[in-house]
Amino acid sequence: MRVLFTGGSGKAGRHVVPVLTGAGHQVLNVDLVPLNAAGVPDLIADLTDLGQVYSAMRSHIGMDSLETGLGAQVFDAVVHFAAVPRILIAPDSETYRVNTMSTYNVIEAAAKMGVKKIIIASSETTYGVCFSEGQTDPAYLPLDEDYDVNPMDSYGASKVVNEVTARAFARRFGIDVYALRIGNVMEPQDYSAFPDYAESPAQRRRIAFSYIDARDLGQMVNLCLAKDGLGYQAFNVSNDNNSVPQPNSKLLAEFFPNVPLKRAVSETEALFSSAKAKTVLGFAPKFNYRW
Repeated sequence: MRVLFTGGSGKAGRHVVPVLTGAGHQVLNVDLVPLNAAGVPDLIADLTDLGQVYSAMRSHIGMDSLETGLGAQVFDAVVHFAAVPRILIAPDSETYRVNTMSTYNVIEAAAKMGVKKIIIASSETTYGVCFSEGQTDPAYLPLDEDYDVNPMDSYGASKVVNEVTARAFARRFGIDVYALRIGNVMEPQDYSAFPDYAESPAQRRRIAFSYIDARDLGQMVNLCLAKDGLGYQAFNVSNDNNSVPQPNSKLLAEFFPNVPLKRAVSETEALFSSAKAKTVLGFAPKFNYRW
């Protein structure tokens, strides 16, 4: 597939893009800074500018595509990862503006230009625990896609708005738009922090002890590209296990004593559940931290 990928130079994107190219897809990276990866052209664009987004949506993927003489073609799919990645990087209003407007622009331009498959990066922060003021209990565990998302921060709120935007365009145009509620992204070099998490698991409470290897996130995106006909869907993306070695019985008793379980969980399974992605898409994380 010909894939326009926004944010391919970011922490997650720089690992997801090679997974997609390794699967045979042609990828154009659209970002504010170049990825500089072999075989992946970069296009510098401000996604909060709708004109630039429309122009990017009908761009060549590198010089070679000029040879066809057919002009720049509509992309087969768009993957939108570009964003202000969390709170406390930019003012709240700017985080919200950039994340919501860039996502609206990307989805509108893609849908109106005839793209039938759009994948956007949402977040575990939509559940309203991660960036809450004070210590917040979730309504239940494990966290799943049926949860009533209810954040109180600008970042999480922007992701909820983006999901509503995605659902609206999927309904209006009859296309597939999948929102990935991504857990805490880990690059290979981040694994050195896991022993510290084991010693101090409280620091992982706000994210329900979740993590996802960036390379497994690439697998998830590739599976979404291959699966057609689902309309709008939200999928949690997490590892099979928590990011700390303590059993769930201990974690629940210490950190979530008043939180009911929606269903029984094993001692090792993640409290941020990707069961839907496993069932619907065949998602199977391959990169795990071994305690």
